[in-house]
Amino acid sequence: MVIRDALRDELAEIGEIRVNAYLADGYLSPDSGYAPRLRELGSDGAAPVLVATDGPVIIGTVMLQTWPNGGQLLQGPDEAEMRALAVRPEARGRGVGRALVDAVIKRAAEVGVRHLLLLTQPEMKTAHRIYEEAGFARLPDRDFSPEPSVNLLAYGLDLDVR
Repeated sequence: MVIRDALRDELAEIGEIRVNAYLADGYLSPDSGYAPRLRELGSDGAAPVLVATDGPVIIGTVMLQTWPNGGQLLQGPDEAEMRALAVRPEARGRGVGRALVDAVIKRAAEVGVRHLLLLTQPEMKTAHRIYEEAGFARLPDRDFSPEPSVNLLAYGLDLDVR
């Protein structure tokens, strides 16, 4: 497995990987209004999108959004948000998600981020375990509800920036 920056011509495929992964686990309904947004994340080139590859095949992805380009979760220039962690269902159980989380933590530290944050659905228990093993802690005071029926849990990690 190799973790690298996504190439521009891979972004459409990456969007489909995200949507299909979320659909496969029941975290996204086929008619969800979030699916188009999930497909588009990172396509503007404003945030790094990382991919995990197995040979020529992209098997997972994650992105890093820094201030001020991140969502409403971010409160200042020393914060960044990890977004859209997704692994193809057939590639799970091989440490792909953990490798992507480690890579985005490293990238965040390299660009001077002091607080790495993320939002996750309460049902995403496997992802929560990966985040907690990487050192993230729950931040209930930063939980977010983008619409009345959607509640997202916030996690954060303080990075040692030298």
